[in-house]
Amino acid sequence: MSYKIVVDSCCDLNAEQFADPCFTRVPLTIRVDDHTFVDDAALDQSRLLWQMKASPNAPSTACPSPQQYMDAYDCGADDVYVVCLSAMLSGSHNSAEQGRVLLLEDKPNINVHVFNSCSASAGEMLIALKIRELAGSGLPFQQVVRQTEQYIYEMQTLFVLESLDNLRKNGRLTRLQSIVTGTLRIKLLMGSTPEGEICKKGQALSIKQALNKMVDLIASDEKHVGKVLGLCHCNCLDRAFYLKRMLQERCQLKDVIISETHGISTVYANDGGIVVAY
Repeated sequence: MSYKIVVDSCCDLNAEQFADPCFTRVPLTIRVDDHTFVDDAALDQSRLLWQMKASPNAPSTACPSPQQYMDAYDCGADDVYVVCLSAMLSGSHNSAEQGRVLLLEDKPNINVHVFNSCSASAGEMLIALKIRELAGSGLPFQQVVRQTEQYIYEMQTLFVLESLDNLRKNGRLTRLQSIVTGTLRIKLLMGSTPEGEICKKGQALSIKQALNKMVDLIASDEKHVGKVLGLCHCNCLDRAFYLKRMLQERCQLKDVIISETHGISTVYANDGGIVVAY
């Protein structure tokens, strides 16, 4: 059976991974004041970062339309797997579900499943790679769905950001967190709840200390053993390799995959941000 993996553009697969024809990306759009960015392969991350830094206003994002998703599903494959941003953070998942319903009205014989990643960025990347592994091994559609849903349920997502400005501007931090981090320059170690909401895991006085706390947290979690960890960075490759070295020294991971954030992850991670999932 032929298969296709459709992802929204918060899925931070790297260029080599996206070269695999099994993957199709459906872009979200980003607006900063009067500037609109389509989060596709042509997006200029440097320009996006500059526009966000220069603006006092929150950048806004828009999810793809159901029609865009439906067009991506109608690709001739027997099985279509869809990976979207956490439904608690974006309308992308809902739009993808609407696109699935529309397609099945005309083509009921196609298998389409939309996964709520309950994550973003590195989490979506790992889910997409897990689906490729399972579907590529020849497993039937329903087994791929079941095993992927279990993988999502067990997955952990953590992130440390240099700047919380965009999360603050968009109301993603509580009022107290905004005041404390803005006044004291505290760096928060953040993560996701099982439902895909953002939560605080710890805090530090510097990025280096926050990354050390991240490694401590992962090393103390027995579930990391033998796992592949996705590590996505926003314009800070040296920081990403520093973190990878620490993880390899202290954790029993199968592999660490480094990738750069695309547009949507860049909006929220901002310059210098790090997102990991395992």
